[in-house]
Amino acid sequence: MQEKAFQDYYPDHFSHCYGCGALNEAGLKIKSYWDGEESVCTYVPKPYHMAVPGVVYGGMIASLIDCHCTATASAAMYRAEGRGMDTEPPLRFLTASLHVDYLAPTPLGVPLEIRGRVKEIKGRKVIVSATLSANGKVCARGEVVAALMPEHMAAALAGVK
Repeated sequence: MQEKAFQDYYPDHFSHCYGCGALNEAGLKIKSYWDGEESVCTYVPKPYHMAVPGVVYGGMIASLIDCHCTATASAAMYRAEGRGMDTEPPLRFLTASLHVDYLAPTPLGVPLEIRGRVKEIKGRKVIVSATLSANGKVCARGEVVAALMPEHMAAALAGVK
């Protein structure tokens, strides 16, 4: 795996997301990396991410899959263009569609592993599938259609101080 997470390449004006933004003090601050052709993220939910005692809240699972997949989309687009993630212009993706299937209760108190795989890159769209596992058991799977942030939106955010 590489040392620097995908999210560590985001410019400050793209770093406010609840799931992956380094500048969001209340956020999850997930970190995603390449592991061969898959992306991987490990996250340990806090006790307050509970649905019922001992089980992770479903919205948390969706957030982890969502942010990991949009970060994977960004990294995949850089790869497809043969560019480093530190090159200009920055590529930032937004969620166009999120689908999650909950397969089993996800236990609290253990590391969760989210693995992503790029299914398709077409124009400004990247489709990423993911699994979320705990203790080696797949508890959820999802798919994200990620869309490249429109240039006018990226430019407006770049102007925000």
